[in-house]
Amino acid sequence: MNADIRPIRTAAESSLGDIFAAAREELPGGEAALRVRDEAFAVVGRKGLPNRRVEDWKYTDLRALMREARPLADTPGADEVEAARALLPFGEVAARRVVFVNGRLSPDLSDMDTLEEGLSIAPLAVALAGDAVSALALKGVPNDNAVVALNTAFAADGLVIAVSDGAKIDRPIHVANIQTGAAHASYGRVLVSVGKGGSITLIESHVGDSGAHQTNTLIGLDIADGASAKVLKLQDEGLGTLHLATLAARLGAKAFFESVSLATGSSAARQQIYLDFAGDKAKAEVFGAGLAGGKRHLDTTLVIDHRTLGCSSRELFKTALDGEARSVFQGRITVRPGAQKTDGKMMANALLLSETAEADAKPELEIFADDVVCGHGATVGAIDDELLFYLMARGIPKAEAEGLLVQAFVGEALESVDDDALRDALSARAERWLSERV
Repeated sequence: MNADIRPIRTAAESSLGDIFAAAREELPGGEAALRVRDEAFAVVGRKGLPNRRVEDWKYTDLRALMREARPLADTPGADEVEAARALLPFGEVAARRVVFVNGRLSPDLSDMDTLEEGLSIAPLAVALAGDAVSALALKGVPNDNAVVALNTAFAADGLVIAVSDGAKIDRPIHVANIQTGAAHASYGRVLVSVGKGGSITLIESHVGDSGAHQTNTLIGLDIADGASAKVLKLQDEGLGTLHLATLAARLGAKAFFESVSLATGSSAARQQIYLDFAGDKAKAEVFGAGLAGGKRHLDTTLVIDHRTLGCSSRELFKTALDGEARSVFQGRITVRPGAQKTDGKMMANALLLSETAEADAKPELEIFADDVVCGHGATVGAIDDELLFYLMARGIPKAEAEGLLVQAFVGEALESVDDDALRDALSARAERWLSERV
């Protein structure tokens, strides 16, 4: 006799089911969109939240980290919008600003007027209301990815950005996400398509107050032949926040993609990045820096899929850990049969500032072609005593000397940012973390 075996649901999984059942009819989109949402949520319903028995979540047990599911954020009131205004980062950067407060577009804080020729920006809610079901589709990500499934099921707002063939959008677009007010969950989605020969720079920031929020954010990019896209991210949310983020990019022939990120906030964060090389001679550079203390948890998971000729990828991640903080780096480069002349290199470095900090690294290579140049590695270590002594011997106090060495360590991952104001702003965030640590 076949028994119907069902996993025991946690309180968070049960609450997610109740929240979805109550909200599904109110989410934007018609019947077709609702079917997509139902199918996505069914992934979580069948398998629950991922735990350490799932290989990709071996070091980040989401079921344990997410003890309860926060209610969906309400439309922010005037007080929350004003509180968000005070938290806005990168005021010194010359960018077009589009602001989301608790996951909802805030027209009062945004600049969406007088768009450059060849650029279109539409709120995701408007696109879904027009029955653009494709806004809920995402290629290049496993169908059973629970984080993406939750985003698909609950996404109520975000952006659909399109760059026409040949259009060069010089002014960066700053998508600012701010969490404030009562504890809540928010789900945002930004979809970007860059036409042939076009270019765009996207600044993504996540900041917030000290509330126990839960954020689930997704950025999907389709970069056509000969096009260029850059994504620069700051994650500095309140230390009560659980931050789940997905970045998925598809690269056409001779396309270029760059991602630079800095993580200094949240109690637990997972950034998962999927790169799909769909055209010959494409190039991608993915750099990241993380700073964590206390009992914070930082997870970076990369999946790089080389399936075309002559493509190159570079990944470098630097993490400095203090207190009882823990970092996780999982990176997998796959070179498919026929993807000859692939050049892929991946490195993760962790710096332990205390004896109780922990860093886990699992870099992987899967190569099914015979004419490639690929390499990967990971290091974990403490501050070099000789370098520290050298600085202290010149009159620099120990705490300041350590700060200089940490700043130089993580700075390598940020130095590719070509906008001086933005690079300085990111460095200032790192300096603030160091000063608070001291």
